Amino acid sequence: MSAPVPTLRAARSTDAGQLGAMISDAVAAHPWKPVLHSGAEDIAHAGQMIARGWVTVAEAEDGRLQGFLAREEGYVHALFVTPQAQGSGVGRALLDAAKEAAERLELWTFVANTQARRFYERAGFAVMRRGDGSANDEGLPDLFYVWEAQASPSMEARG
Repeated sequence: MSAPVPTLRAARSTDAGQLGAMISDAVAAHPWKPVLHSGAEDIAHAGQMIARGWVTVAEAEDGRLQGFLAREEGYVHALFVTPQAQGSGVGRALLDAAKEAAERLELWTFVANTQARRFYERAGFAVMRRGDGSANDEGLPDLFYVWEAQASPSMEARG
């Protein structure tokens, strides 16, 4: 039996605490990732992204938030899924919704984040650039991924 599909909705300011906790928990779960921000700073950061209108959340039937994606036009600032919801299609649902809203998506992820790299590559993203860590706060090597919508046959015929 497959997991129920989460409800996707725009984040509300009252979601900032749960989203900030997702960020903090994800950092804590990766020993290779330095802790640069306090839990309060992660909540404030989530609140800023929500206030800018960038955040879509995945909500379970019982009201628990299972993940979120923060997107500014075609740039994905963040995609987090709770450990309990990983592998259940939550991340895919959030990413598919972003793909429906933009013809091109761009994002960075760390080289060490092999789980995220596999996820993005399975979702059709391609590595376009490698960074040595000098351009991110963590100082970790990273990869710049791009996904582009395929042109429909009718668009190609007109081109």
